Amino acid sequence: MLRWAILFLIVAIIAAVFGFGGIAAAATDIARLLFVVFLVLFVISLFLGWRSTSPRL
Repeated sequence: MLRWAILFLIVAIIAAVFGFGGIAAAATDIARLLFVVFLVLFVISLFLGWRSTSPRL
């Protein structure tokens, strides 16, 4: 998912350089959304992994 966010960010930068403002804005929004989803899933997986490896008392 992080790979897709980086890809959309690159598309947004290229579109902005060539003057396609609408496409650049849309690609930036998609990249931002994918990055936030990636961060949320990453934190959830860290939490679940931490819980499964902690010693039981």
